[in-house]
Amino acid sequence: MANKFIRYELKNGAEYASVCLPMRVDGRKVNKTENLGRVLDKQQGIFKNRERGVFRYTLEQGYQDAPAESHAMALKPKGPERLILDFGDVHVLHEYLKTTPYHAVLTSLLPDQGDTLLALVYYQILASGARWYAGSWYEGSYARLLLPRAALGSQRISEFLSVLGDEALQRRFFCTYLAKQFPAETVHGLLLDSTGLPNSIDFPYTAYSNHGGQVSVETRLIYVTDRLSGMPLYFRYVAGNVIDVSTLKATIGELQMCGIAADYAILDAGYFTEDNIKALHENEIAYLTRLKPNRKLYKQLAAAHAQALQHGGNLVSYNGRAVYIKRVPCTVTSGIDAFAYIGIDMLRRSYEMNAMLVNAVEDDLGPEEIDGNLSKLGLFIMISSEEIDTKELLPLYYARQQIEQVFDITKNYADILPLRVHGEDTFRGHLLLCFIATIICKRLQGELDAKGVNLIGLFKELRNQKCKVYDSLVVVQEATKKVNDSYKALKLKSPDKIPR
Repeated sequence: MANKFIRYELKNGAEYASVCLPMRVDGRKVNKTENLGRVLDKQQGIFKNRERGVFRYTLEQGYQDAPAESHAMALKPKGPERLILDFGDVHVLHEYLKTTPYHAVLTSLLPDQGDTLLALVYYQILASGARWYAGSWYEGSYARLLLPRAALGSQRISEFLSVLGDEALQRRFFCTYLAKQFPAETVHGLLLDSTGLPNSIDFPYTAYSNHGGQVSVETRLIYVTDRLSGMPLYFRYVAGNVIDVSTLKATIGELQMCGIAADYAILDAGYFTEDNIKALHENEIAYLTRLKPNRKLYKQLAAAHAQALQHGGNLVSYNGRAVYIKRVPCTVTSGIDAFAYIGIDMLRRSYEMNAMLVNAVEDDLGPEEIDGNLSKLGLFIMISSEEIDTKELLPLYYARQQIEQVFDITKNYADILPLRVHGEDTFRGHLLLCFIATIICKRLQGELDAKGVNLIGLFKELRNQKCKVYDSLVVVQEATKKVNDSYKALKLKSPDKIPR
């Protein structure tokens, strides 16, 4: 033990270390050398190398895990520290987050790794590309001073995503998030839909999917959104070959376990089956859904009512379009009655009619066949457990567009694709990180829309505001008019200086 020693040497301006371990081989005394890597903190014995990442080594105790705050040392540049940093985007996002319920949720989720969580969320929103580059972004951003304990080395991020993917942690997140975002007594109208996440990850949730006629290798991501606020409530995922109809019961069950009470659900046609209607009925959840044309009930209702739809008493207007809608009672399944809404969208019908008639002439169809096809053009049928005024039907159903906006934010703002993870734990952690980024972006975009401000444009302008770093003070550079306008859009003010 007494003969062990650590050797230090300078390479390219940085200090590196190795440990010399005397031993005997075939009776001869030899020195075995083990590389410790770059020195991060000589006094505490903190080192970093490719094999172990960041770790502690002492002659007395050997290799040990490094304290959490030591991982941030690995991101310090080897050369001179950057003294001018990108400021406005991170500062505004952080100050805005503190005005929302999410800041308390995130800081309580992983108290010892809170800086890493916030830094990754900010990177997810403000930057783009693989998380491999998160460390480089962090070095040049005010996030480095704001969140000094963040560990954004590539290996550390992978380990952190695995922690974030823990089922117990995710359950705790949703319970805390929902309690903060919505009052306990809130009863939600639900919007449910799924989207494909193409990937080649070797785990059970990757499978061939045939969704809407498109075949791909993917995992299906299911989002549940609150109908009134448009805010995401929950997510879950299934294998790519699991069809939507078979996911509704489990989704409702998981929502109930998170304390989400639902009184209404608006569903895409892919969720309609007799079993699902029974499940909604048993859980006392009213619903509105669309029928696919291949359904037996659709064919029966169309045959009985399509010919007589175009009557003045059935005419409504929606979004500048003339639509005929007729409400009739129907039986969905044994013992469960509902209302069917048979409609014809006249604009869609006109588009389809010309193409159909041209094809009818070319295919030499008979008059009866042509008339039969004409009656189906622009036709749609919806089923609801509730008696709805026909004027209110389409505005209610197209509230579903809110969930499409959420998917758009998830893919375009929260950078959920492409998937660059390995294994289920890191995949789950990635999805939660994207969900967190999505709820922040959704709330923020909702406030900016009324002011005609684009979210991406706002942060691009703010990134141009820099700050200069001194030992005891951060001096914020003057804001341009566009930067000032961005601050005003969120009712914030640019600071002049910030003590370190």
